[in-house]
Amino acid sequence: MLYRKLWGAVFAVPLVLVASTAVAQKAYGPGVSDTEIKLGSSAPLSGPASGFSASGKAVAAYFQYVNDKGGINGRKVDFTLLDNAYNPPKAVEATRRLVEDIGVLAEVATVGTVPSAAVQKYLNGAKVPQLFISAGGRRFNDPKNFPWTIPLFPGFETEGAIIAKYVLATKPDAKIALLYQNDDYGKDYMKGFREKLGAKASQIIAEQSYELASPNIDSQILLLKSSGADVLIDQSSPKFAAQAIRRMKEIGWTPLHILGGATSSVEATLKPAGLENSVGLISTYFLKQAADPDQQSDPEVIQFRAFLEKYLPGVEPSEAAALAGYLDGQAIELVLRKCGDNLTRENLIKQASTLKGARVPMLLPGITFGTSPDDYTPFPILRTVRFNGQKWVVFGDPVSAD
Repeated sequence: MLYRKLWGAVFAVPLVLVASTAVAQKAYGPGVSDTEIKLGSSAPLSGPASGFSASGKAVAAYFQYVNDKGGINGRKVDFTLLDNAYNPPKAVEATRRLVEDIGVLAEVATVGTVPSAAVQKYLNGAKVPQLFISAGGRRFNDPKNFPWTIPLFPGFETEGAIIAKYVLATKPDAKIALLYQNDDYGKDYMKGFREKLGAKASQIIAEQSYELASPNIDSQILLLKSSGADVLIDQSSPKFAAQAIRRMKEIGWTPLHILGGATSSVEATLKPAGLENSVGLISTYFLKQAADPDQQSDPEVIQFRAFLEKYLPGVEPSEAAALAGYLDGQAIELVLRKCGDNLTRENLIKQASTLKGARVPMLLPGITFGTSPDDYTPFPILRTVRFNGQKWVVFGDPVSAD
């Protein structure tokens, strides 16, 4: 009898330890339980930057897709999407509602440089992850001062530097004009462009900015044309990029027109501008094109198109913002799966900042994640593309800003 008691006691301790370890392995932050993960986001569903709204809608649709497959590690994603109208006060209101009223684990995939900047200090002060925002301003890659903010969009300075390398290589004697949105979205791109030009920045002979609330940019285009520039670097949002393309056609100004990657959407920019007017545009890309006839047998493209058909009916495969949202959803899912049962805010940032070399579907060949604990650069390498009247065509090798 004593033998049995001792034998049972010997095994009782390990069993208790195992059970305790299993319990200890589960660590939850706000918004997490055994059955759900609360996440939230805001996007310009209305207002002058609503051309980017498809990104937020695609993230919401992606989590519905994830839930239909059984969720993430057995948990459904409870996702809330709010309108920020690309307006700082509305962005702050939306973020406070997500954090203080809804109680999300993290704010994810928020669309827009201006809205994301407006809430960055609040989220970092509250130690709430501002994860994989769809913005590329340099302020979002600052692990020392803003460790809770990790971007997913290629940095605008990085993109500007890559375009500067292209101009130096193909038009070394260019007379350059700049057109940009008068905020971090436009200024950061031009900063990277200028710095990479180096001494040749003296070839910038004209520049014009515009305010997001402006009705049009006709006067800016006329002034830039009068400068005699033969290269236009254009970091605008979709509405104004489309206006620029149309107006340039009307007045017969035909410089080499280089468009920021964030506004290269065929649906939101080029179709309103006129596809025939957009031939020859140059931009940067890091994602495959779901509307490219030559890529229709690609398994990743097939999967994305099937996703759109079921979860975002009516959205065209050429809608770049929808593809960006799809990418964002996949990146968030990847990080949440890496977290396992340790779904704390701290571990979320740890996993998101250690993705260097990883990839998800729809990234172009040669493109992988770049995040590390001391550098949150999401994609340090991009590809250059040219519009042929129907689609963007990748050319050249993958290019870094270095």
